[in-house]
Amino acid sequence: MNIKILFSSLIVFLCIAKTNAQEVLTIEDAMKIALENNFEIKIAKNNSKISETNVTVGNAGMLPVATASVTDNNSVQNSSQTRQDGTSTSLNNAKNNSLNYGVSLGWTVFDGMKMFARLDQLKELQKLGDAELKRTVLMKIGQVNSAYYDLVQQQQQLSALDTTIVISKQRLTLAQNRFTIGKASKLEVLNAQVDLNSDQAAIIRQKESYKNAKILLNQHLARDPQIDFTVTNEVTVDNKLVLIDLMDLAKKQNPALESQIINKRIAELQLKQVKADRYPVVNLTSGYNIAESQSSLGFTTESSAKGFNYGFNATLNIFDGFNQHRNEKVAKLQIENSQIAIEQQNMILNTQLSTAFQTYLTNLELIELEEDNEAIAKQNLDITLDKFRIGTITTIDFRTAQLNYVNAKVRYSNAQYEAKLSEIALKELAGNINF
Repeated sequence: MNIKILFSSLIVFLCIAKTNAQEVLTIEDAMKIALENNFEIKIAKNNSKISETNVTVGNAGMLPVATASVTDNNSVQNSSQTRQDGTSTSLNNAKNNSLNYGVSLGWTVFDGMKMFARLDQLKELQKLGDAELKRTVLMKIGQVNSAYYDLVQQQQQLSALDTTIVISKQRLTLAQNRFTIGKASKLEVLNAQVDLNSDQAAIIRQKESYKNAKILLNQHLARDPQIDFTVTNEVTVDNKLVLIDLMDLAKKQNPALESQIINKRIAELQLKQVKADRYPVVNLTSGYNIAESQSSLGFTTESSAKGFNYGFNATLNIFDGFNQHRNEKVAKLQIENSQIAIEQQNMILNTQLSTAFQTYLTNLELIELEEDNEAIAKQNLDITLDKFRIGTITTIDFRTAQLNYVNAKVRYSNAQYEAKLSEIALKELAGNINF
């Protein structure tokens, strides 16, 4: 019996040593890796940079546009000419060419202030891209937290099953010894063996779940799914969250609500651009051009011209089939829709926060309850194990106490995990996940 216990202890020690040799991944490390590697975060970052890059006065139409052009026309023709004095001339394969090249400049100096509204709109679109990036980061960091603490829970349950395996082996050893000295029947040994086999099957299934949870977390971290690691064995739940404070934070920081507010501002700037079409558009034009031509037949065989030109043009929409009125009406309705969307998002946000907070409070209560249950179940198991050693309790009662302890540990682990999920959900809604 002592040799078997020593052998079991050696196996446990070797397993612990192997675990310690693995990388210990903290939640902080996991979030850092996700921020650097996650594909969706990378795409959101690039989209945010695109929005930032688009914020220029040139993109808003405030700067002049200069273009260079060149045109070269050539022809070979059979030509004939009759002059006013009656004489005529002709030439086969007459070559003609003309070459025009130069630089032109165009600059819209007034368009009813549309260009300024456009620049402001580009700035708001940049803010919208930043809000989308924040939403993506919060969502992905929330997923990493959920996957991480799910792995912690799986690891705790695996530890609980390891404990019950040790107890079941002790029970089998005791049953065999009692059978040897004639104090127990063969049935007791067989029952102990069946229960041990059941526990071993359960731990095999739990190891599969544990491995799959690792693969999922590696996926969120955008790294090789076969990278092995361990996680910390504790779940720390913030039990000091206050609903009113979360709602206040959400009004300021929730990216979905922030996006709706920005969309309203964009709609207001779109109305300004539409109204700008009521005003004239004034363009300045200028350029420097060179023209050269050659003709094999005619009064002028060669000519050239070069010089500077300048001017302006102005246009004013007088009547466009009432489209201006229609466009303004549509733009105003879009602003109204944006305001409705803000109110709707506020209601959705408050509802989600209220629901998640109630779940959070329930889970906090369950943590306290399941923690007490685990302590009671452990005390009951210790007493039952002592009684089983001296033969004053049946194997059924011992197995019941054993299973009650394992189930209590699993429920306590689940309660911690569910409470952590509630905390993560609340902080994600409030836009307040620390990373």
